[in-house]
Amino acid sequence: MKALLSIKPEFVYEIMSGKKKYEYRKKIFKQDVESVVIYASMPVGRIVGEFTIGEIISSSPKEIWKETKEYSGISYKDYCKYFKGRKDAYAIQIKELKRYERPIDPYETFDHFVPPQSYKYIYDENPEKSEMIKICMA
Repeated sequence: MKALLSIKPEFVYEIMSGKKKYEYRKKIFKQDVESVVIYASMPVGRIVGEFTIGEIISSSPKEIWKETKEYSGISYKDYCKYFKGRKDAYAIQIKELKRYERPIDPYETFDHFVPPQSYKYIYDENPEKSEMIKICMA
């Protein structure tokens, strides 16, 4: 299964450049997800690529930073701000990055597109029923 993640444009740039090899989250998937489709949030507002998931690290924010800071693609100050008051943190390892040649404008492509606050599952058990999965697999 795939999941669609909203990621701020500055962090999408860091992912695409190869500097950011971990995507940090306050919540993690409840179902098995093998790959992530990247939605660059506004002002970009496009689906720009995808990556397969390596490992998902679950620990305290302090421990996750220790383990991933070399490839965080984010300042320690911003990292602390994001996880302020949290006991649990997650780091999704980015593997096999694929940049789309033509980013997808989901507002023109899908009826009633609403970007996910955290993540949205893209079901692929029956791709002909899911326009999102068809486009992302093309």
